[in-house]
Amino acid sequence: MANPINCIIHVVLLVSFTSYSAMASVQYNVLNFGAKPDGKTDSAKAFLAAWTQACASTKSSTIYVPNGRFFLSKIAFQGSCKNNAIGFSIGGTLVAPSDYRVLGSAKNWIIFQHVNGVTVSGGTLDGQGTGLWSCKASGKSCPYGATSLEFTNSNNIVIKGLASLNSQLFHIVINECQNVKVQGVKISASGSSPNTDGIHVEASTGVTILSSKIGTGDDCVSIGPGTSNLWIENVACGPGHGISIGSLGKDAQENGVQNVTVTASTFTGTDNGVRIKTWGRPSSGFARSIRFQHVVMNNVQNPIVIDQNYCPDNKNCPGQVSGVKISDVTYLDIHGSSATEVAVKFDCSKKYPCSGIKLQDVKLTYMNQPAEAACANAGGTASGYVQPTSCL
Repeated sequence: MANPINCIIHVVLLVSFTSYSAMASVQYNVLNFGAKPDGKTDSAKAFLAAWTQACASTKSSTIYVPNGRFFLSKIAFQGSCKNNAIGFSIGGTLVAPSDYRVLGSAKNWIIFQHVNGVTVSGGTLDGQGTGLWSCKASGKSCPYGATSLEFTNSNNIVIKGLASLNSQLFHIVINECQNVKVQGVKISASGSSPNTDGIHVEASTGVTILSSKIGTGDDCVSIGPGTSNLWIENVACGPGHGISIGSLGKDAQENGVQNVTVTASTFTGTDNGVRIKTWGRPSSGFARSIRFQHVVMNNVQNPIVIDQNYCPDNKNCPGQVSGVKISDVTYLDIHGSSATEVAVKFDCSKKYPCSGIKLQDVKLTYMNQPAEAACANAGGTASGYVQPTSCL
């Protein structure tokens, strides 16, 4: 039989711990600051007021957004804060202006700058981007568009369980950040929507993207200059342009990309699978120590591709060659189907040929037959079962 004194001590300790935990974290409900869940009233000032309180608190804080639709104009959450544990717990939907001109030249809709230890969890961002997409499709002069959610110059960030719909431009941008975890996000936009990359990572280190479903009109994940130590796992991509490193080498002086792993991911009906893309012009950039492994391709146009002759509209690059040096790229256990005959295409720089490419256990078919491979200026090795036959 249990000692009743021990039980009493246990209960007292439990009560003390519970009350301490409640005291240790402060919650700010945006409704208490005047936010209206009607989808029409601009709640940006209320959200900023809640942020100001949470940021000024020396205790860990949670900004709570209940169910409902909250209309927000452009909003910027600025650090630094007095605590390093601020949670945004979103139950409802944040709605962008439906008139694309309101945000069209603003670059971003919701941005966090110079923050540390912020977690955004749950909820939906509705970017209402269809108006801008239509404008761009019409050939009229249109604004560039706004990213739905951006973290810049920030550290120790978590984005989990968030849904992002119909962003005008990129859905989520991680720029100049350290130690970021993105998990369980769902991103969706029309396959024909322009420049609606799912997650864009640039000039950041220690970023992890896990267990997410991304379907857009551009790259599911795009990886820009200055990115290192990036891990992407269990991403379902499609529609979209695949997972792309690049485009790199747009600038003559540019930081490189290194230590990137894409693993246990699936591509369905995408334009590309795993891609490295560089401008065909001089640059100091590089891409090295890249691993694409345990990947399934379902009817993908270009399952494995390196394109070092990217030159949209033939402007500012004809007749030049890429200065981006690509080396140590591994393709391991990649199988499935290609929607085109050439499933593996390495089109590398004449000046700096790709080196250290490794193909191992690759099996890609086209119309139930072995697919083909095409190489230019590419060196490396093949091991295990490799189909199409290596052209390295």
